[in-house]
Amino acid sequence: MSTATAFGSTSLLRESVVIAGRTVLHWRAQPGQFAVALLFPVMLLLMMGALFGGAVAGSTADYFVFVLPGVLALNMMFGIEATMTALASDATKTVTDRFRSLPISGGSVLLGRVLADLMTSVVELAALSLAGFALGWRWENGLLPALAAYGLLLTLRFSVLWLGVFLGVKAGSPEALMGVQILVWPVGFLSTVFIDPRTMPTWLGWLAELNPVSAVATSARELFTGQEIEGVGWAATHSLPYALVSQVVLVMVFATLGVRAYRRIGQ
Repeated sequence: MSTATAFGSTSLLRESVVIAGRTVLHWRAQPGQFAVALLFPVMLLLMMGALFGGAVAGSTADYFVFVLPGVLALNMMFGIEATMTALASDATKTVTDRFRSLPISGGSVLLGRVLADLMTSVVELAALSLAGFALGWRWENGLLPALAAYGLLLTLRFSVLWLGVFLGVKAGSPEALMGVQILVWPVGFLSTVFIDPRTMPTWLGWLAELNPVSAVATSARELFTGQEIEGVGWAATHSLPYALVSQVVLVMVFATLGVRAYRRIGQ
């Protein structure tokens, strides 16, 4: 079966929804894990905003305007960890072998996992936004730009989930992913999520702006506030097109590689 066939089946969406439903049922059976996934980004927002906001921006209120869109983008990136671990765990428990024995598309198994994790991201965005509202953050540019910002954040999660799919399938076990999971944090923090790149050394600010998470964070800030965000390089000046192009590239590359790796399991 070719990669195109794996994603081109007429029953792909129906099969993917069924697989996604299986994952949701697991969350219902283990609500503690889901609760931790919701509380962690809220704790991160409180820690960075309340503890360091005054030192970074002069006031916590001003810093929350800057940092909340960054934390939203960072949380979308962190979704990669759950996807990687779940797929690697399925392979260890022979769940993957059972799926492969069924008359369903391999692409639907992977897409189902992505759709399930995408649903959690909606709840995570809502929880973080409510925390932001409680702390005084508001949309300053109207509802439609805010919805566009949330849409961009969801496309970021969708694109990085395919990277997580590929890594989870290739790893084959949760233990093999430990090194990759450690790298998620430096990649996430080497960005403009928490700090204005103009306060960094020029070369470091330029490098941080190249991070797709930075592009989404900058674009979200502009959509939420209606103000243009200055940076040090072209990636900040063209943050929205750069964010969209980088996401398309991630999906095209890692969806293809993920399906191929899934087909080759056991070979």
